[in-house]
Parts: sequence; structure tokens; C-alpha cells
Amino acid sequence: MPHVFTNGIRLAFERHGRGERVLLVMGSGAAGRVWTLHQTPALTAAGYQAVTFDNRGVPPSDVPPGRYSLDDMVADTRGLIEAIGAAPCRLVGVSMGALVVQELAIRHPELVRCGVLIATKARSDPARAAHQKAYQALAESGVTLPRDFEAAVLAFEMLSPATLDDEESSALWLETIRQAAGGVDHAAGQNWVDLDGDRREALRGVTAPCRVISFSDDLVTPPHLGAEVAEAIPDCDVIEVGSAGHFGYLERPDEVNSAILEFLSKQEAGS
Repeated sequence: MPHVFTNGIRLAFERHGRGERVLLVMGSGAAGRVWTLHQTPALTAAGYQAVTFDNRGVPPSDVPPGRYSLDDMVADTRGLIEAIGAAPCRLVGVSMGALVVQELAIRHPELVRCGVLIATKARSDPARAAHQKAYQALAESGVTLPRDFEAAVLAFEMLSPATLDDEESSALWLETIRQAAGGVDHAAGQNWVDLDGDRREALRGVTAPCRVISFSDDLVTPPHLGAEVAEAIPDCDVIEVGSAGHFGYLERPDEVNSAILEFLSKQEAGS
């Protein structure tokens, strides 16, 4: 796998297809290859080159010790964009990755051509702050959860009731999550990656066109928090995908891919 050295670490990345580049920024604890289940095939079929990478903490990228900050992740992604000569870049980010894209648009507008912000927020309300702190406390405790417990909790946190109530679908999801859970948590440092306060005012200065994609049943970044991002960014719309949780880009890939491609096409037509 090719890699670049940036911000003091090595980042592994992959290119998929040919054409104008779209950089996809993954969420917390997940590998860049998760995009290849649904999003990169759709992008390459539409004539784009999709670039995926593993954030710090996810092998084969480096796993530096300690706690990571949002500043770390932003600097890493900035370095990758510059190293592969992709600026100004089309960016798609999910969850933590969406926060990275937002910060790049705020701090380094010259690097961002446009951005799709999936399952995002501009601030943490009390419930989401408590959720984040709970995972930080778990990471600090050194406790390893039983694989079956971890899989069940993640399923209820990340999936929609529509998926959980479908017996065939939920059984498949539970087994998939169970297989991915357990073992060494290389990405534990990402538990401390979050927004520093309320970023709505800073987002008002974003000049790149953006689209927010939120999910109706998302408990981690609910639609009302995504709507705040869309309201703050001057040139931004919002699409809400129904019957989907935080993993909506995997639960409802056709709707998400259509929203991504329609937005990118609109930017090409307007350029």
C-alpha cells in the first residue's frame, strides 16, 4: 500500500479508479477500506478517482502512543492532500472525518474545493458529550469488553430501529460487528478527537460549497446537530436519509451515494 510521511507519521492510502480526485475521510476507529464497500465503487463508476486512507491509529498507518486531537487529524489530512497534489480537493467525510473536513474548510480554504459532511455536528450537546466521555473513561480504565457485549452495544448505538427490527438483517449486522470487535484497539487514541467548543460561528466563514447528509435515527450525531452545520455554512444544503442510524452510509448506501454524486455533479456544472 502506498504511503506518505506527514505531520511526523506515515499515512497509508489507496487510489481507486481514474479521473478527478475525491478524498474520503473515515470516522473514528474504522479503516479507510470501509469506504470500498459502497462509496468508492459508486464514485469510480461515475468517473472519479476515490482516494481512501487510514487515519493515525489504524494500521498500516502509524499508531503513535497517547491521545489524538482533532488538530492532529486535520494536520494529517492536510499533509496527505498536499503530498499527493490534490488541492483544491473534493472531500467526503463521515462522523469524525466530517469534523476534519469542516476544520480544513475553516482553516485551509485553499485546500477544499467542496465538501460532503456525513453524520456531522458543530458542537456536542450534553447527551453527546456524556457519550464521548463514557468512551474515554472506558479507554482509560483498561477494561476489555466481552466481544458479544461490545457488538450488541455498537449495534444499538449505530444502527436504525428499521435494521434492528429486521431479523435477517440484524443477525448479519451483529455477526459482522462481532467479527470486527475485540482484540487490540489500535485506534484508542481517537477517543479524544472531538470539537473544541461550538464551531458554528467559525463555520460561517467557510467559502467552499458543502452538503450535509444526516440520518433520521442517528443517536451519535442526530439530524438537528447536522442541521446546525448546514445553517452555519453559507453555501450548504442538507439531506436527511430515513430509516438510518449513524452507520447510515452502510445501511442506506444507495441514497447516500446518490446524494454525494448529485452534489459533486452540481459543483462540476457550476464550475
